[in-house]
Amino acid sequence: MGDIVIRVENLTKEYRLGTISHGTLKEDLQSWWARLWGKEDPNSIVSHPSTPRYSQPDQNPRFLALDDVSFDVTQGEAIGIIGRNGAGKSTLLKILSRVTAPTSGVVKIRGRVASLLEVGTGFHPELTGRENIFLNGTILGMKRPEIVRKFDEIVAFAEIDQFIDTPVKRYSSGMYVRLAFAVAAHLEPEILIVDEVLAVGDASFQKKCLGKMGEVGKQGRTVLFVSHNMGAVVRLCQTSIWLDAGKIMGVGESTEVVQHYQSQNVRACASWTRPAQMESNNSLIFESIEIKKNNGPVAAVFEADEPVLVAITYLVKTDLVGCQIGVRVYNSEGVVVFSTADSDDTDVSALPKDKGEYLTRFTIPADYLMPGSYYLSVSAHLPHRTLYETVEQPVTFNISTAGWIGAYDGRLGVVSPKIIWEVYRQ
Repeated sequence: MGDIVIRVENLTKEYRLGTISHGTLKEDLQSWWARLWGKEDPNSIVSHPSTPRYSQPDQNPRFLALDDVSFDVTQGEAIGIIGRNGAGKSTLLKILSRVTAPTSGVVKIRGRVASLLEVGTGFHPELTGRENIFLNGTILGMKRPEIVRKFDEIVAFAEIDQFIDTPVKRYSSGMYVRLAFAVAAHLEPEILIVDEVLAVGDASFQKKCLGKMGEVGKQGRTVLFVSHNMGAVVRLCQTSIWLDAGKIMGVGESTEVVQHYQSQNVRACASWTRPAQMESNNSLIFESIEIKKNNGPVAAVFEADEPVLVAITYLVKTDLVGCQIGVRVYNSEGVVVFSTADSDDTDVSALPKDKGEYLTRFTIPADYLMPGSYYLSVSAHLPHRTLYETVEQPVTFNISTAGWIGAYDGRLGVVSPKIIWEVYRQ
């Protein structure tokens, strides 16, 4: 393999679709018998909708999560893996991490791998943070002397010093992810695989994690990073792989791949309604998101001097002691232009939400956004603790150059506000 540390050849992952097994003795025996004779498990099936990625011969429908994927990763390379939800990114990482096996194809990996795919994977809720560092470190392949040597660094990085002897079942999700990432990052692996679990961390911790992954890359180790934050991908990764519907759509320099991905996916779609098949057991679900003119109608194109109204409807299924509805506005390069939340004009970070249906709106002021394409991500969460639901790129809209104050002087920037100046002659 030379200096190639990961080689993926014709990788395919196929799932059978239908109904998940309920785990009866009969079904367990069927599964055991199938494995004994090298046959497919008749109970390893999941539900399916009707899309081109699903084949339904007779009553044996199948879904291609990955479809003939091939690429190489060289030592010390930082690779971003981007794509829409359901594109196959997490499935690819699970195969590379040996969490699941491919249906066909070959994966060759040289070096020790550390994976952070889900918050707190390998943690025992009844054990303390201290005990779970040793348990999780051992699961990841660290020797006890290595864990002892790095213990203080792990605790300091996770910022949980005073809670280190508290059972992790009492940790918030933010504390979980900090400790999980700290253990994985200090494994000193040749290859670090990170899925977008950092979204539950606060801004300062996300920055620290990105810095740590940058250090890993500079030390000659390899990083595979899945994220919807295109700015982070461009900053951290020299190369990116764009997946869509289980296929590779592009591989190359991150800036070019991200720009192509954004140009293909940022289309003017000013209205989103929750699909019927998008079922969820979440305590809160989003029902619709719309971009509107100030006088009411849904619109996808605005003049620069027009305000943009964002309307969100959501259903709260059970009383919530605190919940923040947050929105991030991205430009076509994946840069976060600004973030806002329904608690911005209050003195608390999250507002209580009683059971029921809600409509919330906010307005992006006129003369604020530069001409170009924009998209939103919308989330409902209890800051640093619980993520109820998130919807990535549900709507997009465009700002035209009409009415733009910088049309004649070609001003630069991420935003273009009309600022009032005062001039006095002395």
